[in-house]
Order: sequence, then structure tokens, then C-alpha cells
Amino acid sequence: MSRTVPAPGGDTQTATPGPTGLSHRQIMTILSGLMLGMFLASLDQTIVSTSIRTIADDLNGLSQQAWATTAYLITSTIATPLYGKLSDLHGRKPYYLASITIFIVGSALCTFATSMTELAAFRALQGIGAGGLMSLALAIIGDLVAPRERARYQGYMLAAFGASSVAGPLVGGFLAGQSSILGVTGWRWVFLVNVPVGVIALFVVAKFLNIPHTRRDRRIDWWGALTIALGVVPLLLVAEQGRAWGWGSTSSLVCYGTGAVGVVAWILVERRMGDDALIPMRLFRNSTFSKTSLLSVLIGAGMFGGMLMIPQYLQIVKGASPTRAGLEMVPVMLGVIIASIVSGRITARTGRYKIFPTLGTVAMGVAMLLFHYRVEWDTPLAQTMVFMLLFGLGLGACMQTLVVAVQDAVPPRDMGVATASATFFRQMGGTVGTAVFLSVLFSGVGDKISAALRSVSQTPRFQSALQDPSVLGDPADKPVLDMLKNPGSGTGGADVLNDSSFLQRLDPRLAEPFKQGFADSMQVVFLLTAGVVALAFLTVLWTKEVPLRKVSGLEARAAEESGTTANT
Repeated sequence: MSRTVPAPGGDTQTATPGPTGLSHRQIMTILSGLMLGMFLASLDQTIVSTSIRTIADDLNGLSQQAWATTAYLITSTIATPLYGKLSDLHGRKPYYLASITIFIVGSALCTFATSMTELAAFRALQGIGAGGLMSLALAIIGDLVAPRERARYQGYMLAAFGASSVAGPLVGGFLAGQSSILGVTGWRWVFLVNVPVGVIALFVVAKFLNIPHTRRDRRIDWWGALTIALGVVPLLLVAEQGRAWGWGSTSSLVCYGTGAVGVVAWILVERRMGDDALIPMRLFRNSTFSKTSLLSVLIGAGMFGGMLMIPQYLQIVKGASPTRAGLEMVPVMLGVIIASIVSGRITARTGRYKIFPTLGTVAMGVAMLLFHYRVEWDTPLAQTMVFMLLFGLGLGACMQTLVVAVQDAVPPRDMGVATASATFFRQMGGTVGTAVFLSVLFSGVGDKISAALRSVSQTPRFQSALQDPSVLGDPADKPVLDMLKNPGSGTGGADVLNDSSFLQRLDPRLAEPFKQGFADSMQVVFLLTAGVVALAFLTVLWTKEVPLRKVSGLEARAAEESGTTANT
């Protein structure tokens, strides 16, 4: 027997027998709009990376370029838990439509930026929208589909996330390399391309997403939002800017202190707010939620360790352009897509999921160890791509499974909070991991290059370069020749950290010790990443597998509100 239920905005939806009354085709239609939104959010985290230098040069703000990335990161991270809590109270659809709209408006404004200050402000607005695109998309699927089936659908969504992470640098490099497209400067299309895709997503979600929701009139935890911002913003700032400021500088110390005060204040506020808290403290008493949150931090750090260092290796050591490096990252994308879809289908059939993060963390850790022990500056690219595929398979096996596990572990009324928390903790882990890994890389690369120079300088190959008239007469080789004549001149490894592009213009024989030094320094980071993933593996073993519910979030919530027991 079918029934009619109210939906957000006064719409109604006729439900037919079966979970939430939606057919596979209807769910896939809704899913297409959600995937477009998630694709935009994750794409925009990476698409700017290969175009920011061109953008900054055009806007005469090279020294300010980091703020365009930092502004987006801060607002998207802070907005994520807010969207989760508000959508639990008032329904997913209005907030998801709002997040897409804000993201589209921010993207359009970025297109017309005339200075780096304007661009940073518009990127901050973009980030406010992006904060809801990923977490709410996963929460909506949680409402519509039972956990066992949910793994399959979320596998598709996280495959889109993996694809956009690799496609971002490729698309950004291509657009930034065009002087003009349809009369618009090439780099401006990095933001303008979001508008039509966002409009399509907005239309699909507005037309087809009509899910019932019982509005809960509860206090909104604005103090929790304020204190979490006070705690997180300074920590994100120092993570992004600390290497430039100096980790022990006054600015960094102020950020550490302010962040610590903010985190303590947030915990106190959340304890006092109880169930009205932004992230209720009672959720952390749930063993699966607390351990999965820790896992999200570790997986986020491990993910960014690999996704950050591998492109660096391809561009600096292997000499690939940003666009080519994006193409060479395809094995990672394929691994994520394959593992996400396969693990989702198996989980849907068996209801078991713990095996996937277990195998996934093993695969990620082994891949990082292979990069540490087997990848040198002259390692064949084909061999490196095999390791990249293994890393992608491990990442794909972990990501969507953790989301399903945390959604299943909490009461249905907290679906949005739980999903947003998983995204929030993964972003925090990634940000901290990025700061630590870059610091390790750049603090050691100068010594590694010096050691490689001492090792290589007396070889016949290197000596032949020093006597080659074409090398002696090439202006591109002059800085290195001057450094060799005057070892204490200050030119060398430290200067490569500011601009490594000169390596591609050097004679290959002279470039060899620099590439070897970078490869050796990256190996340290790969080993550190393997250690983080090993901690994630131990946490997975420590986490108890909870049987997945067989009913959707909406059905479980309806049963909870009526005081009956759902057919789990």
C-alpha cells in the first residue's frame, strides 16, 4: 500500500512498497545531481593548484597566492559540521540547494576577480557552499538507502570524488595554459566552468529530491559554531602558512594558543548544549563513532601524504608538466573507482564491511613502503604507476566504507551530524598531514641535494658535463656552475624550494643530483605516510564491526520517532 508524505517546501511524494518508495532508477537520477555537486566540491580543491601561479601573475599578487587556497579551505571546513546539524533539524534539501547556490555565486564572482584580495574573498564564499556539497550528498543517500545498499551508491559518489581529485590538476593546467577561450581569459574558466555544471545539479536536485522530513524545533548551537571556528581557523592558518612564517614564529605561536583555547571552549560549550550541540558529545561515547572519527583523521592524513607527494615526484623529479602529471595520476583514479564500486557491491550482498578498510590500509601502507624503498629518481614510470594503482585501490576501499560505518553507528536523527563529522575529521587530518609532510620534505631536501652533489660530482658523467662547451655556454646552467665554483654562495638546494622549474632547463647531467636529492627527501615522507597508515590499520583492527541495518535512514528515523522497532 502506498502513502503520501510531506516533503520540504510543501511538496509531497507518493511512496511505493520498498525502502523509501524509490526505485533504483529514481535513486540514480537523484544520485546524478548529488554526484555533480560532490564533483564540483572536490574538483575545486585541486583545480586551482596548477593554475594559481598563472592567476597570481595576472592579478599581480604572487606573494598572496596562498590565501586563495587557505580562504576556501577554512570556510569549507568550518561550514561542514554546520550543514550537518542544520540539515538534521530542518531537512537536507533546502540546505543542499543553498550550498549549491552559494557555490555557484562564489564561482561566478571568482571569474570577475580583479585582485588576489578579491579572489580570496570570493573563494571564501565558494568554500561556504562547498562545505555542504559533499557531506550533505552522503547524508541524503543515507536517508534514502539502507546501509547495505548504501555502500554501493556511495561507492559511485566516492569514485567521482577520486576522479575529480586527479582531473583537477589536469583541467586546471589546461585552462590556465589557454590565453583566451570564447573571449574570456583562460584561467577564469577554472571558476566559470562550475556555473553550468552547478546549475544542472541544482535543477536535478530541486526537481527530483523530495524526501519526507519532520522538522525538529531545537536550539541552534551558534556558540558551538563560534568556538569551533575559534579553534579550527588558527590551526588551519598555521598549517597552511606555518612553513612560510616559521613554525616557532610569533604568528605561529599565537595561532597555537588561540586554537587550543578555542578547542577547549568548544568542548565545554558542546557538553553544556547536550543534544543541541553542533557535534553532540554523547556521540563520542559510541565506540564505533569515536574510532571511525580517529580513522578519518588518519586516512585523511595518509591520503594527502600520497596525493601530495606523488604529483611532486612526477613534476619535479620526472619533469612532467602539470597537465601531464595529471594524466600520469590516472592509475590512482582507476584504483579509487574500482575499489569503491567493488567494495560497495560486496558490502551490499554480504552486509560485512570491516574487511575493506583492513585490506585498504594494508594496500596504502604497502604502496607507500614501495615508494620509499623502490622508487628512485630514475625509476621507470611504468613501475611507479603500479604502485600508484595499489595506493588508489587501498584508498577506494577505505573511504566510502568509513562513511557507511559511521552512519550506521549513530541514531538515525544524527545522520547529518555523523556524515559531516566524518568529512570534517578527514579534512582536518588531510590539512595537518599536508603541513607536516611538506615541512619534512622541505626541511630535508637541501641536505639531500648537497649529499647527492658530493656523491655524483666526481663521476665521469658529471665531470663530462662540466667540460662540455654547450653546458658552459648555456645561461640556464650558469647558476649550478657558479654554485660548484663557490660552494658557500648560497645557491643550491634552498633556492630550488622557491622555484624548481629551472631543473627542467638544466643539462640532464647537472640536474641529476637535484632530482636525486628531491627523490631521497620524498622517500622520507613516503615512509612517514606509511607509518600514519599503519596506525590506521591498527585502529581498524581495534574497531568492532557492527551489523549494517537493512532499512534506510528515513525508515529508521520514522520508527524511532514512533517508538517502534524498525526491521533491521
